[in-house]
Amino acid sequence: MTAVPGAPAAPPSGVRSPWLEELDVLIRARYPLISLVSWEEHRLEGLLADLARAHGKVLYTWSIVRGLRCVGASRAPALPEETRNPLEAIAAIEKLTEPALVVLKDLHPYLAEHTVVRALRELGQSLKSSFTTVILLSPTLALPVELEKEVTVLDVPLPGFPELVGLLREIVTVVRQGKKATIELTREDAEQLTRAAMGLTLSEAENAFAKAIAHDSRLSADDIRRVQDEKRQVIRKSGLLEYFPPSTDLGQVGGLEHLKAWLGNRTAAFGERARRFGLPEPKGLLLLGVQGCGKSLTAKAVAAHWTLPLLRLDMGRVFSGLIGSSEQNLRQAIRVAESVAPAVLWVDEIEKGLSGTRSSDAVDGGVSARVFGTLLTWLQEKSAPVFVVATANRIEGMPPELLRKGRFDEIFFIDLPALEERRAILDIHLRRRGREPATFDVSALAEHSVGFSGAELEQVVIAALYDAFGAGVELAQEHLVRAVRETVPLSVTMRDDIERLRTWAKGRTRPASGGGGAR
Repeated sequence: MTAVPGAPAAPPSGVRSPWLEELDVLIRARYPLISLVSWEEHRLEGLLADLARAHGKVLYTWSIVRGLRCVGASRAPALPEETRNPLEAIAAIEKLTEPALVVLKDLHPYLAEHTVVRALRELGQSLKSSFTTVILLSPTLALPVELEKEVTVLDVPLPGFPELVGLLREIVTVVRQGKKATIELTREDAEQLTRAAMGLTLSEAENAFAKAIAHDSRLSADDIRRVQDEKRQVIRKSGLLEYFPPSTDLGQVGGLEHLKAWLGNRTAAFGERARRFGLPEPKGLLLLGVQGCGKSLTAKAVAAHWTLPLLRLDMGRVFSGLIGSSEQNLRQAIRVAESVAPAVLWVDEIEKGLSGTRSSDAVDGGVSARVFGTLLTWLQEKSAPVFVVATANRIEGMPPELLRKGRFDEIFFIDLPALEERRAILDIHLRRRGREPATFDVSALAEHSVGFSGAELEQVVIAALYDAFGAGVELAQEHLVRAVRETVPLSVTMRDDIERLRTWAKGRTRPASGGGGAR
């Protein structure tokens, strides 16, 4: 196989993933009924064919459309002509004389029929004295209570980094042989492109790589974001997470130099070079601070800076009206986030979702407390490269367990912007709206906007533009000065709350910038 220039090395042949090793052990132990939960029939057929050959078994597959068929054997054993009906297929399996591996595809809709369930139970008993294993393959787990003790369940993970490396190498080989496109990938580019595809099925990844090549007849570092965009479909189908394409970089965030330096040191932390250096993947950040000072903007900028997909978890969607479904919703959201890892998971205003955990037993039957416990355990124990950025405006609603070291790598406090930061923020918003900051006295505006948040400074620019537009003239300094004078900042209306937050944060958190908004 032709190697991608500088591509990460493929795994040694014969190295198996843990779930495949476990399946191999179950087959050798003569487990009669095994359920594999996966969408990837094509990928699994190849893996199961290899397992069947290794164990000297014949591979059979069944579907409601094609019935029971022998796969890959040079001399196929005789089978009944009609085996599309599940009961007929089960009867035919029971009569097989040679050791076999039988894959039943999408049998789960028929497990609502008592006769099929009974037939499967009896088949499981009869196979215990044979060398045949039956595998139920479907994208969902739907076992009736009668089969819960009869069937062993394995969740099949999505393709890992080694499998996607192999896929990328194969595609590069085909492209080069056909001379239909150019390959412009360094080792680091190939690694990032491969990681961008993690969370996709093998078929989805193949389509994403093909789409990237078809876009401009080449495969390069520019295609990393195109591959990431394919994950949007995965996220949308979950209904619990929102996907934000990378759009804001750290250069569009004014100030916060300490936080930016911390993030800059971890830019390559999700790569193989960091693993070889002995570094763990970063866990996440808790951003505490005054409203409108850039916490949400920073979450978006982190994802763009690291070229990772950004997922937003809405805690309101997690809590549903059905008993038990809130915990299930959170677990599902976590599974989706881990499936598209490496990724940035943004939990906005986390204190609102977790408020009331102390009185949860009396208020909601303990649902909030159980959801909180599930989230805490995952934050502490997660191994998937999901970088969590949680934002909070009020410390009163924060459970103290969330602030313990180990949940997050660091807690940063984002205060009102200081003088230089206000100047930088005004520059950013003027440029964003097509105005050159050098034509305005931005320093004077920054001097007169003490106590303004970043969001309020943005609104100053917008309000001034409306005034100029309404007057039919170009934006001038006087419009901006008037907008500053007419704005009553949050630091005035909520002075006591902000001072209380600052007092708590001092000594407990790291400052995100060099100074607060009193200057």
